[in-house]
This record gives sequence, structure tokens and C-alpha cells, in this order.
Amino acid sequence: MEIRQTLEFRKTYKKLHQNQRAVVNEEIEKIIENPKIGVEKNGDLKNIFVHKFKISNQQYLLAYTFDELTMTLIMLGVHENFYRSVKNLLN
Repeated sequence: MEIRQTLEFRKTYKKLHQNQRAVVNEEIEKIIENPKIGVEKNGDLKNIFVHKFKISNQQYLLAYTFDELTMTLIMLGVHENFYRSVKNLLN
């Protein structure tokens, strides 16, 4: 499966510390193994999946889409304004 990243995802990922990146990488591996691990959103964010996980007692959300051949990592961040940012990114 080909993994793609949006510019927003890359910017956020780059700002993380090395130990935080390791946790994100583990979560991405989980998503690759089972793409439906996240919750599918509806409404304006239809076909977007969001996987929630914790890094040092802080909850992070990872938005992504997938099909048989590719997975696109859309955005990574904390809950505050996350869904609004994803919506703005897609419009």
C-alpha cells in the first residue's frame, strides 16, 4: 500500500520530538494493518477516518483516507479545532 502525506501532516509531524514520532509511527503501522481502526466521519467529512491515540497523556487525532492501493495521511493534531481544520483543508 502506498502511503501519501499532505503538507499539513508533514509540518505537524516534523515538529514532534523523536519519541513522539515513534508513537505516531506505531499508530500508522496499526492503521496500515487495519485501515478501519479509525472512526469514519459523516457529513462534510464523509469518507474521512479519524484514529485517536495518546502521546504522554495528550490525546492526538490522525485523519486519513484509504482505498485498496493508497492511504493518505491528512492531518495530525490535538482535538482543539481539529475537525474544523480538516474541513478547511479539504475545501
